Amino acid sequence: MKEPLVFAYYCSGHGYGHATRVSAFARHFLNFDSRMTIHIVSSAPKHVFNDSISLGVLYRFAEIDPVIVQPVAYRVDRHRSVEALRSFLARKESLLEQERQWLFDIEADCVLSDAAFLGCLAANATGLPSILISNFTFDSVYSFLSTKFVDQVDAPLGDELSIDNHTPDYPISDEELKPLVQQIYYGYRCADLLVRLPGCIPIPSFSTSPSLPAPRWTNQGSNTLLDEIVAHLVQKPTTHVLHSSIPFADSHPKKPFARSIIQAPLLVRGISKGPDTVYSPIGRSRFLSSLGVPEHLHNPDETKILIVSFGGQVFQKPTSSRGSSTGHSSPRCKTPQIDPPAELRQISDSPRTSKIRPCSDALSKMNTLYSAPPVIKPEPSHMSCAMLTKTEFCFKNNITRSYLDTLVPSASDIMLDHVVDDFDTRLLPDSSWIAIVCGVSKWGQDGSDEKPPDRFFVAPKYVYMPDLTAVADVLLGKLGYGTVSECVDSCTPFVYVARPLFVEEHGLKLLLAREGVGIELPRVSYEAGDWASAVEEAWSLGRNAKAEMRRKARLGVDMNKRDKEGALLAGQVTDWVRTWHDSIASEIR
Repeated sequence: MKEPLVFAYYCSGHGYGHATRVSAFARHFLNFDSRMTIHIVSSAPKHVFNDSISLGVLYRFAEIDPVIVQPVAYRVDRHRSVEALRSFLARKESLLEQERQWLFDIEADCVLSDAAFLGCLAANATGLPSILISNFTFDSVYSFLSTKFVDQVDAPLGDELSIDNHTPDYPISDEELKPLVQQIYYGYRCADLLVRLPGCIPIPSFSTSPSLPAPRWTNQGSNTLLDEIVAHLVQKPTTHVLHSSIPFADSHPKKPFARSIIQAPLLVRGISKGPDTVYSPIGRSRFLSSLGVPEHLHNPDETKILIVSFGGQVFQKPTSSRGSSTGHSSPRCKTPQIDPPAELRQISDSPRTSKIRPCSDALSKMNTLYSAPPVIKPEPSHMSCAMLTKTEFCFKNNITRSYLDTLVPSASDIMLDHVVDDFDTRLLPDSSWIAIVCGVSKWGQDGSDEKPPDRFFVAPKYVYMPDLTAVADVLLGKLGYGTVSECVDSCTPFVYVARPLFVEEHGLKLLLAREGVGIELPRVSYEAGDWASAVEEAWSLGRNAKAEMRRKARLGVDMNKRDKEGALLAGQVTDWVRTWHDSIASEIR
């Protein structure tokens, strides 16, 4: 076949995780074979892919998938999401023709797709092999909007806590969703190879079972995976019965291979390379200085760092009508307490060694860098109300924005109010902690430019998150692949706010249980600023692992592990593509 290869890599615009792992894998491809050409196609902003673009990856903006509408980072608006899906599907045929022609123009050899079904459809229409690279697919996500589990909005603690006007959540019927979901499902059925990432949920377009609708995978009272679904996920994918291939049109050659699944290692961006990384005293100090953190706060033995990574935050001062900062408790989150499947029965009020088997055979072979047991904990029972917050509504001027838009807000989008001193103890465990907040352009309301409160710092707009996560002692954020993978890679304990209507999170909880430390913070506690006890608990559970990671990283031990795993996977995928084309060429001869 012709050399070098040309890959078109379609990347969903919905979220940080898709973009970061696409950029990471693109780098692995180029490190494996620097001659190949890789085009990234996405509605995610170009700067998110800068680390791979710097190596020669080409970027093209295109609308290639619908969005899940999230009024805040951890809530899903079911009905607006379905409206967005209908709008996208109404344009599907014209978008498909546009992509088919573009693939022909660039002489692509293969389509890679991180959860964008349109890329797989376009490949099949062009007579090209396509490879799905993901831990979930959006047919499952949209199908799950029919779950009878209701994501209730907690009773307001004041007018300022009107996050999204308390829009009631109620299920969408499977009858309404099925014809829409079927179009997405068929797109994924066109893919010829699945590279299944850690943190996975069932991929119904490949394995014949479990099948859609996705709510059948969970206990809809507790919103937890059924035991048989967990058992499926921990099986080797080679044991799965797969759907047959969708053939090319008659004008193209017959597909030479049956469909198959490869289990992938963790695809994650690494820290910045160089003689002084953020794990060295010099590199850490240089990085923290770039964030405005004074030198006396650089020593990790004296100062602990909390990273707050949501975007769209607005911190409010409570009024006297809500009472003092002590002696009052926040109402408990109304999401039902988790009743975990058998494989997750280690979850309890006291930490225990995780018994969850790895989500993949590859994960079981990964050497952990620490001795402390990986732990995932349920939400704390209650916390005291300290500070009210609200998160900016993600619809401005009737324009729907996907979650990724909130990661890089403009100065006019997000401002944080000044926090009064006596509330700091509810946000941070004690005076040895500082917080670095992402996704914030300036502090203050109504265009004012106030200084952040004591011990709070604002990360630059385009801060490189792997470096920031590496220097952190704890990260507080949304449960998503990008954050989970970077926390696992850096042994950073993770305090997360769950997204109960986003079905992907079930697989991520399994990954976090096996490979890291996770503490669930109830949404009401996050919004009330009651973070300190969860942060302290996560740090206590993960401190030994973090210390061991830093010690080994300073010595350079295992620092190339992810690169080696990524290079092996890139080679495996590249060989598959070459063999595909060689097989077709031999048939033609």
